[in-house]
Amino acid sequence: MENKNEQWKIPLYKIFTDDEDINLITKIVKRGNNWALGPEIEEFEHKLADYVGVDYCLTLNSGTSALHASLLSNDIGNLDEVLVPSFSFISTANATLFVDSKPIFVDIEEETFGMNPELIEQNISKKTKAIIPMDYGGQSCKIFEIKEKAQKNNLLLIEDAAESLGSKVKGFKVGSVSDIAIFSFCGNKVLTTGEGGAIVTNSKEKFEKIKLIRSHGRIDEGNYFSNPNIANYYDIGYNWRMSSITASLGISQLDKLEKIISKRQKNAKYISTRISKWSQIKTPISTNENENIFQMYTIRLLNKEIRNNLQKFLLEKKIFSKIYFTPIHLSKFYMEKIGTKRGDLPITEKISDQVLTLPLYPNMEQDEMDYVIESINEFFENYN
Repeated sequence: MENKNEQWKIPLYKIFTDDEDINLITKIVKRGNNWALGPEIEEFEHKLADYVGVDYCLTLNSGTSALHASLLSNDIGNLDEVLVPSFSFISTANATLFVDSKPIFVDIEEETFGMNPELIEQNISKKTKAIIPMDYGGQSCKIFEIKEKAQKNNLLLIEDAAESLGSKVKGFKVGSVSDIAIFSFCGNKVLTTGEGGAIVTNSKEKFEKIKLIRSHGRIDEGNYFSNPNIANYYDIGYNWRMSSITASLGISQLDKLEKIISKRQKNAKYISTRISKWSQIKTPISTNENENIFQMYTIRLLNKEIRNNLQKFLLEKKIFSKIYFTPIHLSKFYMEKIGTKRGDLPITEKISDQVLTLPLYPNMEQDEMDYVIESINEFFENYN
């Protein structure tokens, strides 16, 4: 049977790893205990809070759980409305349904592919309680402008920064500007632990609430599994904890995050300078004001036909490429659930027809990049 991992000459991503990742995991395995609530969890949380520049950090088992917990901790629920983008991974919108609130889709702007701040107020109603913008592909949305709208209208700002840990906007680390921000550490992220997520905030009140939510509503005095005393439960909660092994990978990956980002940026620049000659392609950019860490290397084509033909050509060349994202509001589920339809979000729909994410990873060899570049050149040299 063919190994599906070997069918691609160039995969979409590869995880950057070294001996330190292995050594930290091995240390936990060999100690024979505290795989669930070991000291690595708080160590990772403290390091991540310091890195982002916030007071508090809590790790969870996924970015989706982090979104869900963020809404729960702010008592957002039945009949409330939450402004979200449609140009995102579906969990951004799904999280609102988890708490029985309603997602209100807001169109994006074309510079960062983030929620358009100018469209926020026209989508606010008396039921609106929060805004969840998303940082696309490794750079911030227009978070300061969105924050201004949130504060003006007394709305909670939860930033879905799943894709952008390590990037900066106006000199601030992504995640440090909003009331709450969430990160994802799933396999294709710049910092990955395989699966996992985190919440960062400057609110001690939210920090304490989320601690209850992620662990069955229990306040742990020391390690639950090595404490003989009866536990106290103060609220309903879930099992959304991160494991010690996962946290150890987070520590190791965070220690080399700047190195990983530098390599991604260098590789992105190499590819961009060699394919930007084609007028049909708009390459992703990074600026001093809005740094891009290139969690995804997404190009924009002139139209859907060129995009689809290019993707087909690259797949035939065994170069993996993927469309991030198709609009959430045009998924079968949301069209049936809340009655969204084509034409509701014209910019989202246009961008979704034009984007294509190409392979990019920190340990990408020059011959791998050259193969992608040469294949794109071949396509446009022969495209009519």
